[in-house]
Amino acid sequence: MAEETGIKTSTLAETTNFLAWKAEEPDGEMTYHLELGTVTLNFFTEEWEELLDLVRSVG
Repeated sequence: MAEETGIKTSTLAETTNFLAWKAEEPDGEMTYHLELGTVTLNFFTEEWEELLDLVRSVG
């Protein structure tokens, strides 16, 4: 489906239960996606960077 819409996707990380991937939208915007079981969270670049900062501060 991604190829049909012209959206380029790539996997960032994957485990048995979770998947993180990014997509370059046709307008040039990069979006990030976390698949956590049956839930998918979608982020724009600024939100993604803020989430990464949050996760790093937890560790």
